[in-house]
Amino acid sequence: MHDNDDRTRHFGAEDPVPTDGGHSRRDVLRTAGVAGAGLGLAAFGSTTAQAAEPDAQSTDTASAPVRQGATMAGVPFERRSTVRVGIIGLGNRGGSMIDLFLAMPGVQVVALCDPVKDKTERAAAKVTAAGQAAPATYTKGDHDFENLCKRGDLDFVYAATPWDWHFEMARTAMLNGKHVGVECPIALRLDQLWELVDLSERTRRHCMQLENCCYGRNEMRVLRMAHAGKFGRLLHGAGAYNHDLRGLMFDPDYYEGPWRRLWHTRLRGDLYPNHGFGPVANYMDINRGDRVTHISSFGTPSLGLAEYRAAHMPKDDPSWKETYIESDRTISLVQTAKGRVIRLEHDVSTPHPYSRINQLGGTKGVFEDYPARIYLEPDQTDDAWGDFAQYADWDHWLWKEHANPPGGHGGMDYIMVYRLMQTMRLGLVPDFDVYDAATWTSPVPLSHLSIKANGAPQQIPDFTRGEWRKKRGGVDSEKPAES
Repeated sequence: MHDNDDRTRHFGAEDPVPTDGGHSRRDVLRTAGVAGAGLGLAAFGSTTAQAAEPDAQSTDTASAPVRQGATMAGVPFERRSTVRVGIIGLGNRGGSMIDLFLAMPGVQVVALCDPVKDKTERAAAKVTAAGQAAPATYTKGDHDFENLCKRGDLDFVYAATPWDWHFEMARTAMLNGKHVGVECPIALRLDQLWELVDLSERTRRHCMQLENCCYGRNEMRVLRMAHAGKFGRLLHGAGAYNHDLRGLMFDPDYYEGPWRRLWHTRLRGDLYPNHGFGPVANYMDINRGDRVTHISSFGTPSLGLAEYRAAHMPKDDPSWKETYIESDRTISLVQTAKGRVIRLEHDVSTPHPYSRINQLGGTKGVFEDYPARIYLEPDQTDDAWGDFAQYADWDHWLWKEHANPPGGHGGMDYIMVYRLMQTMRLGLVPDFDVYDAATWTSPVPLSHLSIKANGAPQQIPDFTRGEWRKKRGGVDSEKPAES
């Protein structure tokens, strides 16, 4: 199964002009401002990325920027009969997700943006085929999304583009009064994460990491069981993105331009923590009664991509000018204020069957995924795994209502979009917010810093500025009345 990162071709990849490195001039210029010349520690560090204090109860609020507005925790959407959506990025991911938006009740796709005109035209044809009015299209260069965000007839902007653009698009959407949802990761630097938090609070617009794995059937079942106390007092969890992407990253027709592979020349840490981190954070009520405080990360040598290139790529391929520094496997340990431990892994460069690990353990038992198995006292005995299918009664109401959802990734994409649009139509609090987005993405820069510092712990900022102590709702929601 291909996950979220395999969905979008290079946003704005029209006719690249080769540089001496074999990549388009736009690729080089676009990433230079993000990464700096060598993408060293200074580019990703900040005053919040210092070694953690021994006291795990520290909230690190002293190093947080001064709040510019009120908290967005628990803030509902404005109720509306129709949610008007604009989509930026219409490649592998955006080009398929539009089908789900069009399948939703009370949702209208109003505007589309991608510099590759034929992608936009194909997506626009889907809109009219669904019986909606022809959408406005924005195809005039990489920054035409700014004009989409300026429209007065949009409620929500969805961005499915390469990672370099996520921060800028989320920022632009909020500054133009739009709620925004972004694919993973939502940004790549701590200062950018803080800016998104501040902008969400100041503009009163929600900024969400659209983490589809939080809506997986297994994940939502485990979530409800954890909240019901089936695992006892929670102690530890684990999540990962272990997915062999070597062939796709060297495939010139899958990702337009080498944007995905190039991140392996810039960062040594966990490039894609959200799929594993988000569900486990939900199990443990992170930002809703507990919070993550610091992270220690370790990385293996970077050998897999170079070996794959040697075996499969011709000697004149531009990739031979690349030097890979991204650890083939990163392993991070995250501590919470309540003393729990979360293990995160990332590996897309070596042979490995797909796994997000998805583990949760407590004083009464443990669940592990890939394959799904469970051991709970008193249900299981003799150290023998139990059948997780026997716990189907614990399925979330969304999965009971939509037992066979359409779309990719086993239906989790559909469930995610359905629930998001439902909360917007009914004026409900979203299942997750900008604080979750920042928290789930913070391992990107912090794991890099920790690996560079030989595993030294790095503080994870309290993006909620103390609001994490308050219990509040999340993905484990009650079914609303549709009225």
